[in-house]
Amino acid sequence: MNPSNPPRQDREDDFTRKRKAMVESQIYKRGIRDKRLLAAFETVPRHYFVSPQFLKDAYSDKPLPIGMHQTISQPYIVAYMIDCLELKGDERVLEIGTGSGYETAILAEMVAAVYTIEIIPQLSTRAERILNHLNYRNIFFKVGDGHAGWPEQAPFDAIVVSAAPSFIPAGLTDQLADRCKMIIPVGDRDQELIMIVKSGKCCKQFRKIPVRFVPMTGED
Repeated sequence: MNPSNPPRQDREDDFTRKRKAMVESQIYKRGIRDKRLLAAFETVPRHYFVSPQFLKDAYSDKPLPIGMHQTISQPYIVAYMIDCLELKGDERVLEIGTGSGYETAILAEMVAAVYTIEIIPQLSTRAERILNHLNYRNIFFKVGDGHAGWPEQAPFDAIVVSAAPSFIPAGLTDQLADRCKMIIPVGDRDQELIMIVKSGKCCKQFRKIPVRFVPMTGED
């Protein structure tokens, strides 16, 4: 037997060990304590969502290219953003930027329904294929410009944006339900994660941490 090509079950067991180590060292030890969120990260196989040439780095503490000038985000940043939303389990969540589908899967483990929008058709198709293979049935896909959101399905109990616009799109805040939250990276070269809490017709903004995301394309 070639030791560089172990049986599939051995590889899956190895990925499971790496996934648990990732949750412990990269997420829990950095202050994320939501048990449901931690369980979601232990459940979702990140190696399904990375490009084959980066498989050995699937559980590393860094973003990875997924093609078409896009990335799968650093695990901690995904965890941090979702943790900011304080999800309870019965929410309908809008995700802007399906990308690889990894964050989509984490959300699907935690909420009633995920409505995810991706502007690049090939990425949306690939993510949908992977997520269907993993038997998620509470995810709804759309190819389109994330600036516009998904008005036909609004309002949403939470919105998470995984690409950085230069300003906060009004179309998204309009689709956020009252007393609910949106987390979004904003900026061009210098980006910052902003949490928005809607209260009636007003939206309060809370500055969180510096980040680096791919730019949000479309009608900016």
